[in-house]
Amino acid sequence: MVERMRRQDVDVRFSCKMLKISRSGFYAWKRRPVSERQKQNEKLVQQIRLVYDESRKTYGSPRVHAALQEDGVECSENRVARIMKQNKIVSITKKKFRVKTTDSNHDGPIATRVFETERAKITVTAPNQVWAGDITYIETGEGWLYLSVFLDMYTRKVVGFSMRKDMQAMLVIDAMDMALGRNKIGANTLVAHSDRGVQYAASTYRSQLEGAGILPSMSRKGNCYDNAFVESFFKTLKAELVYQTNFKTRKEAENSIFEYIEVFYNRQRLHSSLGYRAPEEYEAMAS
Repeated sequence: MVERMRRQDVDVRFSCKMLKISRSGFYAWKRRPVSERQKQNEKLVQQIRLVYDESRKTYGSPRVHAALQEDGVECSENRVARIMKQNKIVSITKKKFRVKTTDSNHDGPIATRVFETERAKITVTAPNQVWAGDITYIETGEGWLYLSVFLDMYTRKVVGFSMRKDMQAMLVIDAMDMALGRNKIGANTLVAHSDRGVQYAASTYRSQLEGAGILPSMSRKGNCYDNAFVESFFKTLKAELVYQTNFKTRKEAENSIFEYIEVFYNRQRLHSSLGYRAPEEYEAMAS
């Protein structure tokens, strides 16, 4: 503490008096050689900061530890957590209020719940078996921007997404178009799961699924857990990007979200549920 204050031009005599330690003791500590453990910790702090910065300041100690192990750095997770705490290296998080994006009060058809979230680990055994979709909102200086995504339940990869200033059915249709354009699926082999929102009950969206040979599935009424995987993705997106940024325009938000999904989330971000691998890496392992 005295050394830190000295670097900030605080007089050593004053610091020692305030902290109730002797100046001779301080100078004796200064002359003491740095231990090997201290040297290792100083090097580890630098390695931790590098991983942390590359993660856009989003990783906590478990993911930092996993990334270090991947790079061949030998250390325990407890040690990483302790050093991060000592150096105030903290994953960025922030809570915000929620805007309702699901309108289930409609006369459209409700699909049977084919995909059961609670049995996902048993029933989903490969990519392109279940895509789960949902809609969320992004605040900008021009008003709300709405984001629709489809998430592969095996790889956690965002296979398709779209953004618009309204929540019309084209929002989810465009996201599905992207997903279909990027992935080869066989007829009657894929389930598209969603909540009961009016967009997913629209005839245009249902026709799109039917034409591609995709089986629709919808959550139970009022049960948010039935679409928990996509909700978790939205929580991550907002904590790591949206709540850290003041978007002046919708276009600015679109560009940032596109870059977050395509560059960082799908290709770089480590997922604990995937054994601390990125979705694209996990997908490649499955092929």
